[in-house]
Amino acid sequence: MFGTIDGKIRSHQRSPSDTQAFKERTKRDALADLQTELGNILSTTPEDQKQTIEKQQDGFKKLFERFLEEGGSSLDWDKIQKLPNDAIKDYNDLPDPTESEEIKYLLSRLVVIKLNGGLGTSMGCHGPKSVITVRNGLTFLDLTVQQLENLNKTYGSNVPLVLMNSFNTDDDTQKIIRKYKGIDIEIHTFNQSCYPRINKESLLPIAKHSRINDDMEAWYPPGHGDFYESFRNSGLLKLFLSRGRQYCFISNIDNLGATVDLRILKLLLGPYKTAEIEFLMEVTDKTRADVKGGTLIQYENKLRLLEIAQVPKEHFEDFKSVKTFKYFNTNNLWIKLDGIHRVLRQDALDLDIIVNNKTFENGLNVIQLETAVGAAMKTFNGSCGIHVSRSRFLPVKKTSDLLLVMSNLYILRNGSLNMSPNRMFPTTPLVKLGDNHFSKVKQFLTRFPTIPDILELDHLTVSGDVTFGRNVTLKGTVIIIANQGERIDLPSGTILENKIVSGNLRILDH
Repeated sequence: MFGTIDGKIRSHQRSPSDTQAFKERTKRDALADLQTELGNILSTTPEDQKQTIEKQQDGFKKLFERFLEEGGSSLDWDKIQKLPNDAIKDYNDLPDPTESEEIKYLLSRLVVIKLNGGLGTSMGCHGPKSVITVRNGLTFLDLTVQQLENLNKTYGSNVPLVLMNSFNTDDDTQKIIRKYKGIDIEIHTFNQSCYPRINKESLLPIAKHSRINDDMEAWYPPGHGDFYESFRNSGLLKLFLSRGRQYCFISNIDNLGATVDLRILKLLLGPYKTAEIEFLMEVTDKTRADVKGGTLIQYENKLRLLEIAQVPKEHFEDFKSVKTFKYFNTNNLWIKLDGIHRVLRQDALDLDIIVNNKTFENGLNVIQLETAVGAAMKTFNGSCGIHVSRSRFLPVKKTSDLLLVMSNLYILRNGSLNMSPNRMFPTTPLVKLGDNHFSKVKQFLTRFPTIPDILELDHLTVSGDVTFGRNVTLKGTVIIIANQGERIDLPSGTILENKIVSGNLRILDH
């Protein structure tokens, strides 16, 4: 559009301030439209659930507003500072508590919290991941309960177990924990929030009503950073503070190495602690298998967690460097309960937003706004890391992890897995199993009628249509590849040491 001034034709050019005003107006419109849609969803909610839904919507609106302001990560890569010398403590420097009375006192101040919001779908299982059988017919949840029961019996303590469920896992978990009624352990549960997925183009919720079970794909649990507010809203934070509990130990339910550690507890509560630590993150050495794991950095003179989702694309390789970032976050966290109470009361919780993009089968692009529980580190006083051994990090994300924890590499005692003394190396073997034939638990169990002896294994790669016989032994580096249309059946009793097996191999009984 043109106008004439003093006989000259002049175009209307948008000034920088106009651009800024346009962006601000767009943000205001997006937020107003979102509030309208959330109001419509709330109007479909039964009266007895409205208060809960309103609280969750308030949390979501705050997150969405921050997303509009920041557009995701607000991190400036060039401002990352070198970690101070005292930022990470060494576990090996810590003394063991020796007196049983001291241990009983330490445990009386502790609450154990397991993040139990995940499903087992990536491994082909239905229901909560925590009910996948991992060893001797026992599930993740069984092993966790066994660990705490043994701890409480040994020291005459009463450490409670708290499960943070999601709307995906709560119903099944409630049914399962009934079987622990005869076991002397106090179990509490609470649910993390349920947030609506957002259409990437319109920035509006794809949900049209609050009946979550009628449209599960429209909703998501917003990452474990939601722990703090959901824990408070459940009333459990207030309850445990009133009982004199001081610290919570948080870990993922599928990390079988995340057991209660008395040395760490003594560091936090013992008489010789040098300073108040409100937030302690267990970190361990980064290997090539962990390049995507979050790491600790110093930023704006504060210790904080850096996740790969926050890293600018041009710095991905820098982030993955084992030399630059030596440690990664195990997500085993020790946090002071009154610290959580203070941070929430002051509305000081500042969690970096993780924008998780997803595409549905019908081509619809949606975004999930998530946060990580470890990202709260920067809002607590006296935050630090502690360098622990690899044995504290034993997650089961894939069937290759399942192979390790089911094998003779570990000995199961009172719900805890410990590396076999017969293993000559402290590191675990690197195992890669082909996705097409091994990614689902059912497939995996069919192809491994018994788990091979891997005490002397360094590296295993299996690809294609491969089936193992019983009592197979693998040593050194073993690579087994069946090309398309080929099949390899390893006979029972096979011993492979530093071998490459390829082509067709079938030995049949006659």
